[in-house]
Amino acid sequence: MTTRARGLANLQTGATTLAVGILFWVYAEVIMRHVPIVRLSREVNLLPYFLCVIGGLGLSRRGEMARTQRFHRLDVGEAAKVATWQVGWIALLIFSMMFATQDRSISRLFLGTFLVWSWLGLVWLNAQFPRALARMMFPRGDHLPTLFIGTENALAKLADWIEENQPLGIRPVGFLSDETVGAAATISGVRWLGRVGALAQVCTDQEVGQVVLLGLPGTDDEAREIIEVCQERGYRLLIHNNLTERYTHPLVPTLEGGRHFYTLREEPLEDPFNRVIKRFFDVVVSLPVVAMVLPPLFVWVWWRQRLQAPGPILHVRERRGQRGESFRMLKFRSMRVGRSDTAEEANQATPGDARIFPFGRFMRRHSLDEFPQFWNVLRGDMSIVGPRPYMPQLDETFRQQTRGYRTRHLVKPGITGLAQSLGYRGEILGKEMLGRRFHYDIVYITRWSAWLDVKITIQTLGQVIRPPKTAY
Repeated sequence: MTTRARGLANLQTGATTLAVGILFWVYAEVIMRHVPIVRLSREVNLLPYFLCVIGGLGLSRRGEMARTQRFHRLDVGEAAKVATWQVGWIALLIFSMMFATQDRSISRLFLGTFLVWSWLGLVWLNAQFPRALARMMFPRGDHLPTLFIGTENALAKLADWIEENQPLGIRPVGFLSDETVGAAATISGVRWLGRVGALAQVCTDQEVGQVVLLGLPGTDDEAREIIEVCQERGYRLLIHNNLTERYTHPLVPTLEGGRHFYTLREEPLEDPFNRVIKRFFDVVVSLPVVAMVLPPLFVWVWWRQRLQAPGPILHVRERRGQRGESFRMLKFRSMRVGRSDTAEEANQATPGDARIFPFGRFMRRHSLDEFPQFWNVLRGDMSIVGPRPYMPQLDETFRQQTRGYRTRHLVKPGITGLAQSLGYRGEILGKEMLGRRFHYDIVYITRWSAWLDVKITIQTLGQVIRPPKTAY
């Protein structure tokens, strides 16, 4: 199934590249012949921009690899996300080319409208073409009659997998189980055909092309018998890994130096290429803020602090970062200067907190107090997006309350995070709220993408302008 899905994704990539490439030249010809309002002449060298289009689609392929297994069943929303990723890479290369060459001969209107039409076409292609390819490549003769062996519960848990892979050829013929099952019983639409010992007879009576073991065999003898039947009859064999259920935690297979291992989670930011992309995004966003926004903001905040709560302009305190290492995080001071009491400072801010002066409340509500952290980002202590850092005292308290809490330290902390972009800001009230924030932190760590960073940043910017009720 994985090989078939990967092949469909590769065919889809080739088809979309060909389609967008043809669209580029056809659209240019239509513009030059029939749309005089767009200044595009035949003297313009379009080849470099065509290569940017092809190169952008090639680079976007890396970000699509996570969807390879389900390319044949993308809905319109997912197809639009893929198209946005693809067109984003094309636009990045095109605008980089324009900037590098200072090309003034190319029509910006032509390029802009081409990107719009490309996005619309890619949405349709991503949503419809893989399904058509699956029907074309895997007609009835290429279906895999599949026999399942294992418990009813394990089969029920694979129901979604069976349904999702039917376009790739999965056709259930029945299941074998040593559990007490009625002769006419069906699980997720799959008929019970007998006990496991009847495997050879069932394979004789039924058309079978593939056997799926629903869990690791209980004994070596049982495993050898099933493997021998499959080898003798030329069946494909899949063994479903049920270690996740046995160890009560999802396990991710990984290949390390030619050896097969299982790990607890995916970590996209262990990829050096992804780290370079993330660091590039951090610098591109933080450098203009530090150079142009922070200086006047410093003056404004200093003036308002002098009027309402004199004292140091910055609140500089220790935080835990990547690998649990300490760093000094910067914030504009939003509370009145009081005695230096570690326990007092560890108390979370609450609605109507008397320690916060009026302008400080305004800053906190609109996240203006966080802006000095762009300097932390530029230094490399933090990232624009990542799990929010807490004071060491709170960090230790949260660790004791949350299983696996220190997983947050696998990546750099962020000015904002997935949880914050979804409205989880302000005081943490109880283990349930802490658990939700931790859940979204882990989702971010395991599913990081450049697009996710951009999306979270945009959502957070919207909250700066229109703060949620939890911001105080």
